[in-house]
Amino acid sequence: SSCRLNTESLQVPGMCPPPEIRKIEPLNGPLEGGTLVTIRGRNLGRRFSDIVNAVRIGNVKCSPLRDRYIVSEEIVCWTGEAAEEFSDVVTVNVSREGRSRERFSYVLPVLKFISPSTGPKAGGTKVTIIGNNLNVGSELRVLVNNTKECEDLSRTDTTITCTMPGVEITTTVRVCVQFENKSCISDNCTFTYEKNPVITSITPQKSQVSGGRIITVEGTGFLMAQSVSMVVHAIGKEQTNCKVHTDTVITCPSPAASNLTVGSKPAPVDFYINGRLYAEDSLFPLEHPEEAIHISQFHLEYYADPQFFTAKKEKWIKHHPGEPLTLVIHKEPDNLGLESNEYEVKIGLISCEIQIVSDKVIHCSVNESFSTSESQLPVTIQVGKFIQTIAMLHLGGIEMAITVSTVVCSILLLVSIVALFVFCTKSRRAERYWQKTLLQMEEMESQIREEIRKGFAELQTDMTDLTKELNRSQGIPFLEYKYFVTRTFFPKCSSLYEERYVLPSQHLNSQMGSQIQETHPLLLGEWKIPENCRPNMEEGIALFSTLLNNKHFLIVFVHGLEQQKDFAVRDRCNLASLLTIALHGKLEYYTSIMKDLLVDLIDASASKNPKLMLRRTESVVEKMLTNWMSICMYSFLRETVGEPFFLLLCAIKQQINKGSIDAITGKARYTLNEEWLLRENIEAKPRNLNVSFQGCGMDSLSVRVMDTDTLSQVKEKILEAFCKNIPYSQWPRVEDVDLEWFATSTDSYILRDLDDTSVMEDGRKKLNTLAHYKIPDGASLAMSLTDKKDTTLSRVKDLDTEKYFHLVLPTDELNENKKSHRQSHRKKVLPEIYLTRLLSTKGTLQKFLDDLFKAILSIREDKPPVAIKYFFDFLEEQAEKRGISDPDTLHIWKTNSLPLRFWVNILKNPQFVFDIDKTDHIDACLSVIAQAFIDACSISDLQLGKDSPTNKLLYAKEIPEYRKIVQKYYKQIHDMPPLSEQEMNAHLAEESRKCRNEFNTNVAMTEIYKYAKRYRSQIVNALDSNPTTRRMQLQHKFEQVIALMEDNIYECCSEA
Repeated sequence: SSCRLNTESLQVPGMCPPPEIRKIEPLNGPLEGGTLVTIRGRNLGRRFSDIVNAVRIGNVKCSPLRDRYIVSEEIVCWTGEAAEEFSDVVTVNVSREGRSRERFSYVLPVLKFISPSTGPKAGGTKVTIIGNNLNVGSELRVLVNNTKECEDLSRTDTTITCTMPGVEITTTVRVCVQFENKSCISDNCTFTYEKNPVITSITPQKSQVSGGRIITVEGTGFLMAQSVSMVVHAIGKEQTNCKVHTDTVITCPSPAASNLTVGSKPAPVDFYINGRLYAEDSLFPLEHPEEAIHISQFHLEYYADPQFFTAKKEKWIKHHPGEPLTLVIHKEPDNLGLESNEYEVKIGLISCEIQIVSDKVIHCSVNESFSTSESQLPVTIQVGKFIQTIAMLHLGGIEMAITVSTVVCSILLLVSIVALFVFCTKSRRAERYWQKTLLQMEEMESQIREEIRKGFAELQTDMTDLTKELNRSQGIPFLEYKYFVTRTFFPKCSSLYEERYVLPSQHLNSQMGSQIQETHPLLLGEWKIPENCRPNMEEGIALFSTLLNNKHFLIVFVHGLEQQKDFAVRDRCNLASLLTIALHGKLEYYTSIMKDLLVDLIDASASKNPKLMLRRTESVVEKMLTNWMSICMYSFLRETVGEPFFLLLCAIKQQINKGSIDAITGKARYTLNEEWLLRENIEAKPRNLNVSFQGCGMDSLSVRVMDTDTLSQVKEKILEAFCKNIPYSQWPRVEDVDLEWFATSTDSYILRDLDDTSVMEDGRKKLNTLAHYKIPDGASLAMSLTDKKDTTLSRVKDLDTEKYFHLVLPTDELNENKKSHRQSHRKKVLPEIYLTRLLSTKGTLQKFLDDLFKAILSIREDKPPVAIKYFFDFLEEQAEKRGISDPDTLHIWKTNSLPLRFWVNILKNPQFVFDIDKTDHIDACLSVIAQAFIDACSISDLQLGKDSPTNKLLYAKEIPEYRKIVQKYYKQIHDMPPLSEQEMNAHLAEESRKCRNEFNTNVAMTEIYKYAKRYRSQIVNALDSNPTTRRMQLQHKFEQVIALMEDNIYECCSEA
């Protein structure tokens, strides 16, 4: 109840601990100052005003920069001028003083001399400036006469290396080094520009196509040349490096020639001296040779490679060891005028000494012995890079030849005796086998005739039945746009087909009546982060979003990540899709970024093989293009292509189900894919079953099945009949239902694939079928949801083929002779006979496939494909800028952009568009259809023959017609009126508006940030190396994002 004086010191709230300096860089600078020093640590002030006059190096003030200051973490300041050299610590005084462990040194750079001190006036001479303390400061320039800069700078503490610029006249110039844009230090360093080297002649002026002939270049002033190279225009494959011998002689190997035709004119030859193009009295810079009108002074004429052969044109030359060897080599006439020193003849690795050379004959001899274990040695002659093997030298003796002859004669005699005996034996049996062979041929012919007749009859009747079945009114189960996007962008992560296997079993009414939603994190929902970290992370994501909306940052960011070796293709595709989600609301900006990245990709591809561009998805921009096409083509896909595509899928499924399907191997009687063809004549009869589904509220239905179907296959067909108007994700699973057969009014049986009644055959258990249970046509069955899931049987296709089988035993062909008499009644025909079923299936589906291809390659007048027109025009513009006039290249670019990148992906993955079940067999058929579509869009000729795969042969007749449709489609796109940027931006804005608020961009930003965090230092270096981003201080803003997201300043939680 009384007050007293507290003598203890009160803790002042808000007082910071003393500054802690962890790192300073650089550690030295010139006496004149001006060096940007970066100080990193913690507690470096709470605001810029705290540190305005608080930074010193010894007694010299360092002035902080406001725009480079990062609160508490980093100070960047300009060093002041020092009177003399010294070294001291850096101090920061913010109410309390902090000192660095490292010391900053003021040093005086000293220049000693420059080497070489002379060079041609055209420039290009690489010089080295020797001195001390040359690696100080942050900025460096080497000036020539205070006007021009020495380029390609690199430096160490004692050297500076750079490339001298060119001048107009011969003169001596002053070379000085400028540190931190202060005064320029020279110390009497001078460089003398001399007259340019002069080339007077080249000999010889002819070369063989393979190249490698030594061309002698004569002239003056060559000792000033640090590097010389020769280029043969139009037909030369590569630039070759020359060698300087004296001040007047240079030798250069001729490059190999390409595109050489008979009667070609002499090709112009140019030389590059110190990287500058030589042209009489001047040298033009290598970087811009087109700025001056240049005519090559020298020419080189190419002829076919010389051809050599032995005296008698024999390919084998016998030689006995110990005897002298002289070779006479004949040469066909040519115009090369080769000298004797240009030939080199070798036998194996031993040189053959050339003695006589004329226009037609070469004599050479070998004096040393052939010490080798090999019995054969190649005889080769080389001229430049051309090497020809003209014969093989056989080393052996007379004794070996006699021995070999004796052995051969003995073997021939023995073979003749055996052959005579066999012939006599076969002759006696021939008559007996002849009659049996005739009977087998007649039986095979009858079986072939019967199989083809059945296939033809099915081909005529299937179209009518299938069209009637598909014309029933049933809705097309399109996926919503957001699910289409997540499946297309992230095919491995988002699939209703996968989701349904982790959902708990529900009552049938709820399964068939409610929409099951995907749970992909990118779909709109709550951003789940710890509440105590939410403010900082929201601010960090907002700042990161601002950076991603800066074109310079985003392009450097993408290129910086792609340069990392461990940034795999999967990471690149994932980043591209995340960027598409994050920028979905700004498709105009997204499109401009994509175009800029594509320009970089085109530049990289144009220098290699431009026809390979966009063929694969190996970069971020290629996946971005795929996503852009998916967004722009979705409306056309749903409104125009969706119906014929869905009808084709239904037709494929129904055609497959009309025949037997092996549940274990997946092979079927009817298919488009040879690998999935059931090459057996399985007798199967249709069964019409009356099925009721308890609990679904529907009347009983008549379901058509095959008596060879397993019980799982029967359940699937029953579920399809009852649920055909319901999306597949809402169907019950086969494992969740029981099938009961009422054999009589009192007896009923639960039907299963495996039970105690299953039979064994050749050591394998056969799956139960309707024929096994002897269920008659018109039988009554009941299906109901089971309360207890049958866990005794996994998915049928995953069963061990060594223990189970369905229709065909896997070892039938291997154990043909071991089969029991009970199996021997099965008909045996050639498996290739059943390939006619591929044609039957193709003919049944042809109308549906034609309708689909025509829909894909159609142009609606009310809704023209503006995005395709815009992008194709962009490709044509880029090709024109790079001088690419080959129409095949443009056709390939367009095909790789749209058909290959978008349509083939959709054709092979219908589950991206519809809520359906894509079985392995449907996937195999779609692969054949997709291959036909790719061949239709290709321009290469199909080289088909009897050994070609059936997947190629199946649609070989239709491919030429499809190609005409593709070419017409491309021409119609080309003839459309061009779009302005405003029109395209309006279209993209409308697409963005349609799907606003569909995706959680914060989650996408967070996933992109994970890549930014993983490669933080590499991205900072990339931003710092780019002049534009460095000028905009984007690397510091990026560091602020890291600080906010990682909470280094406030340390509020560890979860962030």
